[in-house]
Amino acid sequence: MYITDNDIQIAVKRFSDTYQVKQELFEKLIGMEHVSLIRYQIEQVNQETFTYKKLLETIIRIKGPSLLSGSSEEVREIRRALLRKLPENELCSLYERNAIKGKNIQSVSYMPRALAQKQWKAGGKWPRDFIKTVGLPLCFSGFGLAKEESVPTIMDIEARKAVPPLAPYQLLIKEEMTSILSLEDDATRCIVSLPTGGGKTRVAVESFIDWMQPRFAEGRYMLWIAQSEELCEQAIACIADMWQEREFPESLRIYRYFGTHNIKPEDLIGGVVVASIQKIVRRLKNDENDEALDDILQLCGAMIVDEAHHAAAHSYQLLFERAREMTNGRLFAICGLTATPGRSGDETALLVNQFEARLLRPRFPDQRDYDEKPLKYFRDRGYLAKPIYRLMKDQRMMVVEEDKLDESGDLSTDMLRVLASDEARNQWIINTLLDVPSGSSTLVYACTVEHAEMLSMLINTAGRTAAVIAADTPKGLRRSMIEAFRKGQIEFLFNYGVLTTGFDAPKVDHLFLLRPTASEILYEQMVGRGLRGPLFGGTETCMIYDFSGNVTVHGQPLAYARFLEKWDISYKEERGGQPAANSV
Repeated sequence: MYITDNDIQIAVKRFSDTYQVKQELFEKLIGMEHVSLIRYQIEQVNQETFTYKKLLETIIRIKGPSLLSGSSEEVREIRRALLRKLPENELCSLYERNAIKGKNIQSVSYMPRALAQKQWKAGGKWPRDFIKTVGLPLCFSGFGLAKEESVPTIMDIEARKAVPPLAPYQLLIKEEMTSILSLEDDATRCIVSLPTGGGKTRVAVESFIDWMQPRFAEGRYMLWIAQSEELCEQAIACIADMWQEREFPESLRIYRYFGTHNIKPEDLIGGVVVASIQKIVRRLKNDENDEALDDILQLCGAMIVDEAHHAAAHSYQLLFERAREMTNGRLFAICGLTATPGRSGDETALLVNQFEARLLRPRFPDQRDYDEKPLKYFRDRGYLAKPIYRLMKDQRMMVVEEDKLDESGDLSTDMLRVLASDEARNQWIINTLLDVPSGSSTLVYACTVEHAEMLSMLINTAGRTAAVIAADTPKGLRRSMIEAFRKGQIEFLFNYGVLTTGFDAPKVDHLFLLRPTASEILYEQMVGRGLRGPLFGGTETCMIYDFSGNVTVHGQPLAYARFLEKWDISYKEERGGQPAANSV
């Protein structure tokens, strides 16, 4: 459960009335620059009196269960202030239960400093005891899931979890895939072509899991290849859900083979191997005797290649060559997954020829309408939400120079920091956010983590509920925030660098894109979080506010322009900001 309004009010009274913690300690915790922003929001925008309790409430909303976590001197000083006000007998009992190893402190006056310095493991024995003793809600002890921060290389998925049924067109594709899988050798090749949001991952996983289930018991493998770690994690989430939905009596082992994860031969018992192509190529080039990879290929029953339009690359040829070598030229079943929009017919034909595969596409009674405009067809029938798109343009044109791009040609971190510190832009963003009707669910992609935190702080100060998820947000806290967002307890969910794939909170009413990008893939992933339609548990419409309308690279608009054209989306420009001309 995420922090509640009642938890916040109890904490405010404890800090200000019971323990009389000095205001300056909390000001140090968030910095005077943020205090000034909070004061401005309360006095100038909210037209209210700025008080210590209002400041406290805002800080507690921002920090949430992590308020007293960490090892910074600022947070230790707050813990010390609470401990100093405890009755002597309670302080002594607390110290006896949590004595500092190697120290024999007898003087009560030394105990607060020693305990405040004690390592704080979120949700651990010491934080829980501390929070109970000072009378704060237990949520402020944090989320005790530190072991989850290191994602396991191997995971066993138990059975039974309900998932929504396949749509009729997905069932037809599954039947075709199952039929192909029943064939032998080179005949077991297919390419599944579905529009973005059409559920190609779900269809492939369900088809192959059902077909592979008896083969897993024989020690065989399903190898899933993706282009990035994020896409690998998305595939794992889908595979886990599908296995749990079934009534299979046995568990399924999933192996991570990407990033820093490696597989030892002694761990192999069959199951699903989710790998990045980069990891596989690295191992093939640097270690010709990767025993685990060779065992997997030798006993592989099926391979799924996500984003299969990349499969023509040399990296995939290395993989296929090693696979043929390990199977004496008799390759296993192979399925490629690709999105229909943005791929020319010639490119799809080349892909089909390369795999010597059958092309599987959705079939509908009104097929011509689908073939002409697949995405519009899906929107009109409720599979995808209808985007109401607003391209936000202020009066400044920001021409991004070469030195402000990263290696991939996208906006660099330095460039994003420049945008994050733009006061006029931020005020326009805040005003637009606060115009969102109360009770709506709004997902916001910020320019930096600090940008997300600053905007979230101002939204909370204005009396609305907001939270921030970043890459280092503990898994347990992240799940709690997403669940609160899903239930409407959090109206605005800010993030940077996360929540682009595998984000299971389908009902997003408003989507704010504050981070400009030249990457079509990243842009489509961000927008895709708001375009799940009602037939897939999402919304009929989604308001999209894109604040990158006045940013250009090499004089060209960013990824949004290609997205609007490809998705056949009409849009409206909204003007704001202050007149100026920038080259950054």
